[in-house]
Amino acid sequence: MVAAVRRGESLRSVARHFRVGLATLHYWVHRVGDRRLDRVDWSNRPSIPRRTRRTASATEDLILALRRELKQNSALGEYGDAAIERELRARQFSPLPSRRTIARILERRGALDGRRRPRRPPPPPGWYLPDVAQDRSELDSFDIIEGLVIEGGIQVEILNGISLHGGLIASWPEGPITARRAAEALVEHWRAFGLPTYAQFDNDTRFQGAHQFADTIGRVSRLCLSLGVTPVFAPPRETGFQAAVESLNGRWQEKVWERFHHDSLAALQACSARYVAACRERAAQRMTAAPSRRPFPSGWQADPQAPLHGRMVFLRRTNEQGHVQLMGRCFHVDANWPYRLVRAEVDLDRDQIAFYALRRREPSAQPRLCTCEYHVPRRRFQG
Repeated sequence: MVAAVRRGESLRSVARHFRVGLATLHYWVHRVGDRRLDRVDWSNRPSIPRRTRRTASATEDLILALRRELKQNSALGEYGDAAIERELRARQFSPLPSRRTIARILERRGALDGRRRPRRPPPPPGWYLPDVAQDRSELDSFDIIEGLVIEGGIQVEILNGISLHGGLIASWPEGPITARRAAEALVEHWRAFGLPTYAQFDNDTRFQGAHQFADTIGRVSRLCLSLGVTPVFAPPRETGFQAAVESLNGRWQEKVWERFHHDSLAALQACSARYVAACRERAAQRMTAAPSRRPFPSGWQADPQAPLHGRMVFLRRTNEQGHVQLMGRCFHVDANWPYRLVRAEVDLDRDQIAFYALRRREPSAQPRLCTCEYHVPRRRFQG
């Protein structure tokens, strides 16, 4: 084969003629190189040795004894493979095993202290709301993308929304998005597709309301309460709770914003509409299998001054004393639950807040920690 290649025949024709693979022919041509054919060792031996040499049992026992001795008496408190190698070298032990050999011996003999981190399954989507986690209720998540500028200095913000179970998405590329515009977009979306049980937001003032005043309930929260939708606010500076809509934000920027050149806001809106329609068509089966949504009430009119009824949910983390900052106030939850997640359910009809413990490791166990009295002042909405 090699002689035929040296005569100028192609590798493929030689491989076909001798009925060998092209990779096999490459191997032998590379192995021969420029040497004369009568001086080449043509024996096909594997590269691994026929016999492997294992460390003697006495050496392994010595290594384990040194590890115990160093663990008890070493001034440095080190008794790993590097420390054992240093001790063997100091004792002029021969043949001296390498650090990797010592490490393999310790692992094989079960003499390692390290424990592997247990990998637990993640909690179900919406685990912090029991009826959502059990697929009995739907949750819509909303978020705003900021800081985008169309060529020419046109400032753009995008309000995105997605349902947790159905994957129903919505997107509104606008100029600066105000609380009033966000409320109008939610009404438009829910008129078309029905009302979810929950609507989840981050703690942006356009969703929650002003932060500088206590007991403030913003326009979007009032809209949700008037429609019987429970607003849910994710914990500040916590990841994972808004993962669905944040993932949508990333996909929207990749597939719409960065993929095409937009010379106007109208062009961006048209491109976004095509993307949203395509996503809804792809998720049609998933949307059908999702928990049912309530029909939008006929004859409903927005009235921010209407009395407040229903519930609001705040996901928060306690501080070192077991206190929670909520609605501009501080509530004592449980001194034995510091730095832990809680779900605070503000019941506006009963004038109370119920706090429930949350643990990702045991998502189904959510015991009530305490109940506090809380009364929202009846004052005119100034938003």
